[in-house]
Amino acid sequence: MSSALERLKELTSKISSYELARKENMRTLEALFGTLALGEKVGDFNDIFEFKAINLSGISLSENEIGTIKEGKYLQVIGIKYDKEAKVKNKNISLGYYGRVEKVEPEIRNTIVKFIIAWRFEKSFRTLEHYYTMLEKLPKSEVISADLP
Repeated sequence: MSSALERLKELTSKISSYELARKENMRTLEALFGTLALGEKVGDFNDIFEFKAINLSGISLSENEIGTIKEGKYLQVIGIKYDKEAKVKNKNISLGYYGRVEKVEPEIRNTIVKFIIAWRFEKSFRTLEHYYTMLEKLPKSEVISADLP
């Protein structure tokens, strides 16, 4: 019984820490949104989540090379929107252009990388909530056996 209680405590602790991290992330994200003056292209802060994705050119976001500049490239934050009514479904929107990446101050580069990672962190929570809600709308059913023909 105590191991089940311990697992429950551990799970509760993890969920609580994720929620605290998410709240802190949202505060940071909103501050970075203002610092980078993205409202000029996006409008209201909450509109930033209407983008399907936000990408970056000129700096690596891969886990092993995060923040590494790509010499000779231009630093740009790109928002991707999906419009099912348009002929071309995906639309890339420049949210911020900063010039040659090697000429941009390291502090600004780091701010941009932090913004994108923070946005993706929050976007993942919103996606999780969206699919959870969709699953809740489906009728409840029995678990189907793996022995189906």
